[in-house]
Amino acid sequence: MKAPRTLLPVEEALARILSLGAIKQRSEVISLWEAQGRILSEDLTSKRTQPPFDASAMDGYAVRHEDLRSIPAHLTLIGESAAGHNFSGTVGKSECVRIFTGAPLPQGADTVILQENVSRSYDNVIVEQAEPKGRHIRTAGLDFIAGEVLLKAGTQLQGRELGLAAAMDSATVSVSARPRVGILATGDELAFPGEASSIDQIICSNTFSVAALVRAAGGEAVNLGLARDNFTDLEAGLRRAMSENIDILVTLGGASVGDHDLVQKALAAEGMELSFWQVAMRPGKPLMHGRLGAMRILGLPGNPVASYVCAMLFLQPLIRALLGQSSHGDQTEEIAILGRGSHKLFERRVIEPLNVGVEDCLNLAADHESGAGVARHRVAGVAVLKPVQTDVVVVGGQQCAVLSPGEFIDRHGIAHRTFDPILLIGCAAKMADISRSREQ
Repeated sequence: MKAPRTLLPVEEALARILSLGAIKQRSEVISLWEAQGRILSEDLTSKRTQPPFDASAMDGYAVRHEDLRSIPAHLTLIGESAAGHNFSGTVGKSECVRIFTGAPLPQGADTVILQENVSRSYDNVIVEQAEPKGRHIRTAGLDFIAGEVLLKAGTQLQGRELGLAAAMDSATVSVSARPRVGILATGDELAFPGEASSIDQIICSNTFSVAALVRAAGGEAVNLGLARDNFTDLEAGLRRAMSENIDILVTLGGASVGDHDLVQKALAAEGMELSFWQVAMRPGKPLMHGRLGAMRILGLPGNPVASYVCAMLFLQPLIRALLGQSSHGDQTEEIAILGRGSHKLFERRVIEPLNVGVEDCLNLAADHESGAGVARHRVAGVAVLKPVQTDVVVVGGQQCAVLSPGEFIDRHGIAHRTFDPILLIGCAAKMADISRSREQ
């Protein structure tokens, strides 16, 4: 009897994907105007000091604090300083300058008196309420100084960062070049939306969902079209990838062991160095990873949920690594109560479609044996359930995998107590209080 194949754990598969050869980052210099969402490839240093001068923080009068020893203080107005139009003279004894918010503080002045604390008649100014020395002044360099590193390499440039970069006087920035990700769908059964299709064909949706994930991670999605289940088409698709200078080739479907699953054989014939094939997750088991020259290859399953979740778990982290980021995105790990379970949850990591339950639990979508099918298009999200240690007990004459402590409802409706860690992806499910148990 043939020994069962040992499947690669998800964590090890991701580690191999991120470590197959050196991660070489390309960079390019672009206009700051076009830099939203891009990743800095090098530290950004300020070219100027901000503010570049001592500036008034309020509308009022610039004075010498020593002239305020006796209140009321009588001063003579000698000029005006406004934003963009500074006063070029010097404030002397018993003199003041009208000043506005953001304007440079005149030489000789060291304090700003609020305009509401002053009475004025022509050039005669009476200060009726004193202020502490240095009040209402934003000193030069209060925000930052020239030569200071304010944005580190690996930072994603969004509104706050773009505003800061502009204030630093950076008209251009050096960013990581977007990895070019070629997406090649495979299968005789597929047709693109809007194309003529026969009754035995289905619409290719994976190309569009995976492309969206590529763009969301910062990559550039390149549609390499559709290859039929023959070596000629697959070789042509591979040539298109090479001509497009693709960094990551993503194939969709054809990675399993059927008679028409030719992707791995076609790539091997071209010299692909295989890193691994098959991981311990369901659906998604036939995930393939390798390298052909400088081009990295990810072979995703054809199952819609499997390809989508594999792209989230493996492709997006690879794109972020090529961009110089270490983050794995918005995936968060939570504790939740399963409203319905499956007796296969414990063999390997499991992806299940789910709906948001009305009783503070996660309700897995309609039962299925071979992954999630196309249920992704109808449910609220997907849950990736981690494999866990279990006991096997007999309940009602049937063997059931059981976790403890907590609550688990198996596929036959038999209630057990369990909590299971769930990695929630794209789901706004309301988490139940894990200290509470239910009897069903």
